[in-house]
Amino acid sequence: MRIAILDDYHGVAERYADWTTLGPRAQVQTFRDYLPDSARAAALAPFDVIVAMRERTPFPADLINALPQLRLLITTGMRNLAIDMDACRERGIVVCGAPGSADANTATAELAWAHILALFKNLTTEDANMRRGLWQTGMPRPLAGKRLGVVGLGKLGTAVAQVGRAFGMTVQAWSPNLTPERAAQAGVQYADKHTLFADADVVSLHLILSERTRNVVDAAALAAMKPTAFLVNTSRAGLVDQEALFDALRKGRLAGAGLDVFDEEPLSATSPWRALDNVILTPHLGYVSEENFTAFYRNAVQAVQAWMSGEPKRVLNAEA
Repeated sequence: MRIAILDDYHGVAERYADWTTLGPRAQVQTFRDYLPDSARAAALAPFDVIVAMRERTPFPADLINALPQLRLLITTGMRNLAIDMDACRERGIVVCGAPGSADANTATAELAWAHILALFKNLTTEDANMRRGLWQTGMPRPLAGKRLGVVGLGKLGTAVAQVGRAFGMTVQAWSPNLTPERAAQAGVQYADKHTLFADADVVSLHLILSERTRNVVDAAALAAMKPTAFLVNTSRAGLVDQEALFDALRKGRLAGAGLDVFDEEPLSATSPWRALDNVILTPHLGYVSEENFTAFYRNAVQAVQAWMSGEPKRVLNAEA
């Protein structure tokens, strides 16, 4: 039984979990580098089991049908929109989830605040200028008294909102399903979409990507924002009209953005996003932690064991 572990950028998959418990028949191969489209099918064709890291590598129907040996596809996490579940079901391929640790939401909220603080305090610019021999080249902004707009008030959005309140910010929230009563329970103000974007000094996104929320931050929402405001996205790139955001940042209609997620991941070395000097870029770190990855890989091993025993667990593509 050949097992492929994909997108192990940090080289930790075989250290964080004991794959030898699967027995001598299991041959594990890790892929640290991202497999490009042109090489993916050939590289993965010999494998019976594939462990995918979240949505880093997509599995559309054409790829699934090009993998004759594949019988079990495991995704870290319990949701993966990059896998064609119907195609897997038609091929008899079982798709199982491998949940992460309970602190994953906290880690993403922490990263959102790292972006917010870095933007308000000019941290990346001042750090770069200090290394060039300069001193105090920008004017940091205080957080107290400013307005934080939170789009999506689930666990992550609520955690971000609580920190905003601790900094003395006024916090408003909106999402397609949010009610004023639910916002009040979280201790924040409810605002309609236009008001939130128009009033905020910084907007932080915490929605799940779906057909309903794709491009929810559209050109109109971005145009409503103040030219002194920031946008922070640690959720999914698809929540934002990327072309409209790039245009607003390039033309200075927004003061800046903090981005942890991109339409293209890994981001190419020549991506135009890398050339914008008013954007803080991080390589999709929101869910990356030793605790989370340890849980991912240990649960992936358990998923293989359960499947081998004929009783797969956490199946994501079961028949309706």
